[in-house]
Amino acid sequence: MNWSLSFEPLLSWPLIAAVLVPVALLAIAGLLFRQRGAVFRLAAFVALALALFNPVLLDEVRDPLKSVVALVVDRSQSQDIGDRTQQTNEAVQALKDRLARFKQFDVRVVDAGQAGAADDRTETRLFGALQGALRDVPPSRIGGAIMVTDGQIHDVPKSAAGFNAPLHALITGHEGEKDRRIRFERAPRFGIVGKPLDMTYRVIGAQGETGTVNVRVSVNGQPVSTEQAEIGREMPLHLNIPNAGRNIFELSIDHLDGELTDVNNRAIALVDGIRENLRVLLVSGEPHAGERTWRNLLKSDASVDLVHFTILRPPEKQDGTPINELSLIAFPTRELFVEKIHQFDLIIFDRYQHRDVLPILYYDYISEYVEKGGALLIAAGPEYAGEQSIAKTPLISALPAMPTGDIIEKAYYPRLTDLGKRHPVTRGLEGAANEPPHWSRWFRTIGVQNPEGEVVMKGADDRPLLLLNRKGEGRVGMLLSDQGWLWARGYEGGGPHVQLYRRIAHWLMKEPELEEERLTADGHGMTLEVRRQTMSDDPGQAQVITPSGKTVTVKLSPSEPGVFTGTLESREIGLYQVANGDLTALAAVGPINAPEFADMVSTEDIVKPIAEATGGSARRLESSMGMSVPSIVPVRSAADASGRDWIGLKTTNDSVLKSVSRVPLFGGFFGLGLLLLALGSMWYREGR
Repeated sequence: MNWSLSFEPLLSWPLIAAVLVPVALLAIAGLLFRQRGAVFRLAAFVALALALFNPVLLDEVRDPLKSVVALVVDRSQSQDIGDRTQQTNEAVQALKDRLARFKQFDVRVVDAGQAGAADDRTETRLFGALQGALRDVPPSRIGGAIMVTDGQIHDVPKSAAGFNAPLHALITGHEGEKDRRIRFERAPRFGIVGKPLDMTYRVIGAQGETGTVNVRVSVNGQPVSTEQAEIGREMPLHLNIPNAGRNIFELSIDHLDGELTDVNNRAIALVDGIRENLRVLLVSGEPHAGERTWRNLLKSDASVDLVHFTILRPPEKQDGTPINELSLIAFPTRELFVEKIHQFDLIIFDRYQHRDVLPILYYDYISEYVEKGGALLIAAGPEYAGEQSIAKTPLISALPAMPTGDIIEKAYYPRLTDLGKRHPVTRGLEGAANEPPHWSRWFRTIGVQNPEGEVVMKGADDRPLLLLNRKGEGRVGMLLSDQGWLWARGYEGGGPHVQLYRRIAHWLMKEPELEEERLTADGHGMTLEVRRQTMSDDPGQAQVITPSGKTVTVKLSPSEPGVFTGTLESREIGLYQVANGDLTALAAVGPINAPEFADMVSTEDIVKPIAEATGGSARRLESSMGMSVPSIVPVRSAADASGRDWIGLKTTNDSVLKSVSRVPLFGGFFGLGLLLLALGSMWYREGR
């Protein structure tokens, strides 16, 4: 029972003042002038005042509220090391049992750092979890917080302001742990393909470790070198970027005897390779309607440096015009096809025929250029089927098909072959899904026989139209029609000439995204996405090795012709190795070099200052007698909240009102009688 006194005035305060102030002045004046009956007059004033104030005695029935205690459990990846998970589970269960004995505590258990949110896996954010658990609790009801963690917390506030309850940290792990780790200090995000990239790294040894260690360097999963690194010193690293697109640079060091974990014994950096401008040599045999189609396409590509020559005056043309009166430039055949041929990424012969412009020996140089990794595209016209065809030169060894001499002049829709529907060069061409295709017709096809490589498009009478072939280390393409300009000019609605021509050129120059057989993997949040590009009908399953060394299988399902995909939901951050057949790929899931793995040695030092600032404590669960969970003691706000083997949690004085009983003290006949007695006494005394 809680008794209290309250006033419930019968009149408003201004009216009460208007009544009582004159009466009070008369009563006080009577006392000052010692008038007869002054005391009775004062008693009458008091009785009148009490009647107007109407005092009421209240009896409140209240239920006490519980103090809210947050039990924050660290479930981050560093807690998976050794027996930390077991220590955590045992400590949490013991704390739950002990807290359950105290009815004045409302316990809220929060698991922080689980796989549900990627941000929680990259850093240990226990204070953010604590704030979320107590968001709806008034400060006066917070009894305290207990954290079970390895001490590696990344969101420790600078001060304890705003948290007026004891915070206790129970540290898992063991004293004297040691861990060696490596990290990149400086790693640019971009670089030029084929050019060296300047990077730096540092090896951080275990406590007291000095000397040098071997650092293994890998690029895209392939070992490159072994470096000697001095422990604790920033070391330089110079590596060439091998490929356009994403490249993964990896550093790794040996496991140290007795080391806590080797998860942070490697570091990775993602570098996007950017190609310098590709150099393309375009040789047009003569001016024709489609000549500018190739030129305009290549000139519009900012990544291409184009050198274009058109044979305007072949040697057989003898009209008597003096050489010094011609404004034409001599074709620099030796410079282009002997001295600088290997500087070109692609050579295109556009309706070119052998007219003694190039010496026969130079065709051998071109064939050798292809065999050693060069790219050649033949955009064939009627000349390819004629007597002066380049197929009758030593270039024959590089060509994917020989001409039959037939020139088929008839209207047809270029179509994709079954192979072409899966090939990256022609897959998904705009308009190809319709029948007939949603593009204009062409009217000429050059007949060939014994085609090699892959026929991805067909022309009139289902004859080969587009051939793609590998020759040695290089690549050769052959487009057996000169009618592509009809698409560029918008004839009958035109067609996807830019998309097709650009893909052909970039496939020949070995663009990774256009490879027929390609395996890629990428991390999005905590999901690993695997993509397999293949010409086969079923690539099988992908094998994935997680950062912890576990092997899992990912099913690949068709997503579009020639493309199979699969996903893996994971709770591990780090580098994943993916394999399918002879192909391998690497992917980083989660942030690169996440803070979660920067330091994995258990410690009290990080959380101890703020814990002690709140009146709490930070202590290890492990003791000389094994694991020791401290006792729970309820304490008052001003009392100590920690001891040698116990931790204190604050109790609250807050309560909730259930009911109120009221007893008027100056009401009814009792108040009326008391008022009349006072007035009668005053009248009687003054009447004598």
